[in-house]
Amino acid sequence: MPKLPDAVLGLIPKEILAWFDLKKLTPGFDYRDVWKAEHSNAFTVAKMLNADLLTDVQSLVHDAIEQGQTFKQFRDALEPLLVKSGWWGIQEMVDPLTDETKPVQLGSTRRIKTIYKTNMRAARAAGQWERAQRSKRALPYLLYELGPSEHHRHEHQSWAGTCLPIDDPFWKTHFVPNGWGCKCTVRQVSQREYEQLQSSGKIKTTAPDDGTKEWRNKRTGEVEVIPKGIDPGWNYNPGISREQELKAALAAKEKTLL
Repeated sequence: MPKLPDAVLGLIPKEILAWFDLKKLTPGFDYRDVWKAEHSNAFTVAKMLNADLLTDVQSLVHDAIEQGQTFKQFRDALEPLLVKSGWWGIQEMVDPLTDETKPVQLGSTRRIKTIYKTNMRAARAAGQWERAQRSKRALPYLLYELGPSEHHRHEHQSWAGTCLPIDDPFWKTHFVPNGWGCKCTVRQVSQREYEQLQSSGKIKTTAPDDGTKEWRNKRTGEVEVIPKGIDPGWNYNPGISREQELKAALAAKEKTLL
């Protein structure tokens, strides 16, 4: 049976689209120029410096999320736009950070797939987090589960079956997705199911500690400590980042009214 689009399955709630629509256009030359939690509030495509084109791409991603489009549907809509705009293939560009002219990859089927998967998964994760916060009284736990990938990262395999309270610090860094191409998922669990899974030995009830690693952002020179098993730039929770941003904005607004 072919996989149905998520919208058909009723998995595109308003929270997902609302999260995406609040993103502001942020042109950047390199994916490391807009970093980690900044992605919760910024829509960017590496090397797409034309604001009008970026606006058009954001609109197409909005449609893909709202309609639950398959990758093929999204690609068929986006590729002609990129080709017509001249944003396709390998071209020479000037890196605004270094003033160096170098050949770079612009539009391609692979890049369109990255745009599609990254935005879909991040928006879905943020929407899921918002729903989890609203329903945590009835479903107070999150269970980490592996996705349908043929090959899983070692650490992700070891995290499978971890079941912790929604507000456990573990979810601040390990809420899915946890890297490029990561298809891991989480699902909410009631107190009753938690106790059943615990009594049968099917879950791990303490947060794993795999240690950390240092990673240097060559664009900024900053050194970041990242949990092992998570790709650089993915060690954040999209839903928490947006929630914190909205709280900060509200506090700033209230301050101006005093």
